[in-house]
Amino acid sequence: MTIRRALFQTAFWVLLALAFFAFLWYENGHKVALEYLSAYLMEWSLSIDNIFVFILIFTFFRVKADYYARVLLIGILMAIFLRIIFITVGIALVAQFHWLLYIFGGILIYTGVTMFAAKDEEAMNVEDNRVYRWLKRILPLTGNDGNGRMSVVVDGKKRFTTLFVVVVLLATTDILFAVDSIPAVFGITKEKIVIYTSNIFAVLGLRSLFFLLRGAVARFAYLQQGIAVVLVFVGLKMLAEIIDIYLPVYVSLLVILFCIATAIGYSMYTSRKKS
Repeated sequence: MTIRRALFQTAFWVLLALAFFAFLWYENGHKVALEYLSAYLMEWSLSIDNIFVFILIFTFFRVKADYYARVLLIGILMAIFLRIIFITVGIALVAQFHWLLYIFGGILIYTGVTMFAAKDEEAMNVEDNRVYRWLKRILPLTGNDGNGRMSVVVDGKKRFTTLFVVVVLLATTDILFAVDSIPAVFGITKEKIVIYTSNIFAVLGLRSLFFLLRGAVARFAYLQQGIAVVLVFVGLKMLAEIIDIYLPVYVSLLVILFCIATAIGYSMYTSRKKS
């Protein structure tokens, strides 16, 4: 996929998400629509951070560029399916035990502080990934891509290729990100339609975003810090409800916009300055 095509596809998914924002405004009013936009922007920014990990996985397994599109498509479809399950369970738990929201708030604050302080050298080590080690223990794996296949037959025995491993790692890695992002959505809205759609629209654009950003990882060096501040803010917002302090939805939207825009702008500024 060319950069031009990736740009058009990314624009398509973003415009589709914004069209749904307009639809929600028309059908449900500005409050639900702004909650959706806030949640979508947060999920979209988190998905950019997700892509950097995807790039590490593709690089580690030396996936050929010809297979990128198909592997990403399968991995993202699996991620959407798993997120739907994750969200459904989360909604049921919160409906039954409202106090879980305060635990989510504490988790978000801890995650945000940890993420803000994390250094570049603390990036994910694929070799130490628990899912990867588990796959190596229980499945017969082969060290090649099987010419684009998920499994091959070697000496009469079925073996799974590196492409199969990559697909599994993409889906499970997205779930690890969802552990932070889905509780954060609960801090913005309790509307089921907003929780589901903001997540799905953000994940749908991952494939084209990958091709758009894979050569520009260094230009977003401070995005992680911007996302960390957003997570801390949402966590504090959730905990503030204990003492009956409720922030208007437009405040959340402005804070998210400011943090992400500042992080991206500062990253691009420092990148140009170094070059």
